[in-house]
Amino acid sequence: MKVLKPTITAFESSPDCGMGLARDMRVRWALEEVEQPYDVRLVSFIEMKEPAHLAVHPFGQIPTYEEGELALFESGAIVFHIAEHHAGLLPVDANARARAITWMFAALSTVEPPIVDRDVVEYFEDGKSWQAERFAMVDERIRGRLNQLVAHMGNADWLDGAFSAADILMVHVLRRLEGSGILDEYPTLSAYIARAEDRPAYKRAFAAQLAAFTASHGEGANQ
Repeated sequence: MKVLKPTITAFESSPDCGMGLARDMRVRWALEEVEQPYDVRLVSFIEMKEPAHLAVHPFGQIPTYEEGELALFESGAIVFHIAEHHAGLLPVDANARARAITWMFAALSTVEPPIVDRDVVEYFEDGKSWQAERFAMVDERIRGRLNQLVAHMGNADWLDGAFSAADILMVHVLRRLEGSGILDEYPTLSAYIARAEDRPAYKRAFAAQLAAFTASHGEGANQ
């Protein structure tokens, strides 16, 4: 069966300055892992709230994924779709496949929420009298999750056997902690992220996202 070339959306002006933290990175990475060519449509913050985009993403965010008559939103769902329709991102064995899918949900539903909460405290509660207390509370929750993740992984290279779509999501979630100092406390997780970043598909996806940002901001955007 012929697979149509999909089109994804990404920020025209990404808040992460092209550092691979925006959620289109997850989709780019998955597509690169399975060597599926794709197009990217950059959208502005204004366009994200207009009817044409809202018809694909009801919440006015990115990324979206369009393939023929199929239109998807939510990065986790998109990565899952890619993994289901291309070999290499989900195990063939039924039990291993089920575990990988479980870890995809865990990355987004268990590990990511307190990390996103930290972003809220940092950017939306800046200057508030309670910010330091909120940081302490959120960081405690994050460390609790990371402690559990480290206990599960032990010395393993990946979450459950071979590299899978679950690792794409988990690594991207963990990268949101870069600059917080928390990852410095977890050398096992730092090494896990480094292994993922060394994958050729990751490098291609990162370069593509950075190139899109640089093109819209000029050559000196990240210098």
